[in-house]
Amino acid sequence: MSKLPRTRTVVGCTLLVTALGAGVTACGSDGNPLSAEPYDAADQISFNAPTGAGKRADPDKPLEVTSNGDGRITDVTAVDSTGRYVAGELAADGSRWHSTSPLAANAHYTVRISTEDEDGAPGRKELTFDTSKSTDKKTLDVTFGPKAGAYGVGQPVTADLNQPVKDKAQRAVVERALRVDSVPAVQGSWYWVDDKQLHFRPKEYWPAHATITAHSNLEGVKVGDRLRGGKAKDLKLTIGDRIEAITDAATHQLTVYKNGAEIKKLPVTTGKPGFETRNGVKVVLEKQYLVRMRSETIGISAGTSDSYDLPVYYATRVTWSGEYVHAAPWSVGSQGYANVSHGCTGMSTSNAEWFYDYVHPGDIVKVVNSNGNTMEPFGNGFGDWNVDWTKWHTGSALTGTGTPDAAAQQAAARLQPTAV
Repeated sequence: MSKLPRTRTVVGCTLLVTALGAGVTACGSDGNPLSAEPYDAADQISFNAPTGAGKRADPDKPLEVTSNGDGRITDVTAVDSTGRYVAGELAADGSRWHSTSPLAANAHYTVRISTEDEDGAPGRKELTFDTSKSTDKKTLDVTFGPKAGAYGVGQPVTADLNQPVKDKAQRAVVERALRVDSVPAVQGSWYWVDDKQLHFRPKEYWPAHATITAHSNLEGVKVGDRLRGGKAKDLKLTIGDRIEAITDAATHQLTVYKNGAEIKKLPVTTGKPGFETRNGVKVVLEKQYLVRMRSETIGISAGTSDSYDLPVYYATRVTWSGEYVHAAPWSVGSQGYANVSHGCTGMSTSNAEWFYDYVHPGDIVKVVNSNGNTMEPFGNGFGDWNVDWTKWHTGSALTGTGTPDAAAQQAAARLQPTAV
């Protein structure tokens, strides 16, 4: 770019010393040698993006600002018209700044540059430029989940991709662009469940009555070879009270807590030997007033002593493989005393109706002291909370490997349907 002449005022300082040794300084109108209006730093810097009308920068090339030797760069801010900031790195000597995150295609950017000359006087320059449209054939579209609405404190945010992303560097580009914000703010992280799905959860459960928004800054950003980010619809969730249902399979009791206070204790039955209910934290997936449960779905042949084909009411689902909390009027005599189900948590019809009305998707349902396996982290509902926070970080492309561990993948594959 051409250099423009710089016009600025050099402010002199005069030290006045009285006979008594007292001194005052006279430095401009307010006594500060740097109080003058910042000068136009155009001739102090070089910029590698075209700024003329009709000219467009290549979004695949990093943005670069360099000092021409007369002073140094002190700060650079680059942001596009949608509010997306470009990360960058400034050399320690102020000689060069370059972007470290990719530019978006077909975007309008404003760059604000601060400098200072050899005397310490400040300079400023604001530049704008546009990037060219993408010629890449594929777009990486993101769909956030669940559907917008009200949920419990255990509900993770999901991001489904329409294209697989396997490379860690490419995953880092995607992950940096996917934002989840909450009010109040929490510490949270993404976990790559597989090549096409991520889950986001905080370190602890969401705060009661939090508001959560998920947003993608990926549109137009280069992810990989001939692949750029596409559009994504923002997601907003509202979190209700902290509702936790804790089932103790040893005492045959389910205790419901609201914001830490016990609300109700219900006698229940859980899975009998060979069909033990999964231990660990699960999340309410959905509620169904009536579900037909058949033994064939879990490998029990019709006509055998363990077979069943029943209409089940007030069914609160916690796994996709068929584990529910539901009405079980046929086992009322065992509820509170013995475990006789095929893996579900059964209770009286009146108690099941109360539970069904009280809980909502995203609420916590936890089982302790069962002889069953621990709830799968992924693939069978939301077992995310069974992964400790340190291990959760290993599933992030920014803080860990960005690749799910083999044990988690195997657990997700070993779904054991249960019912009644």
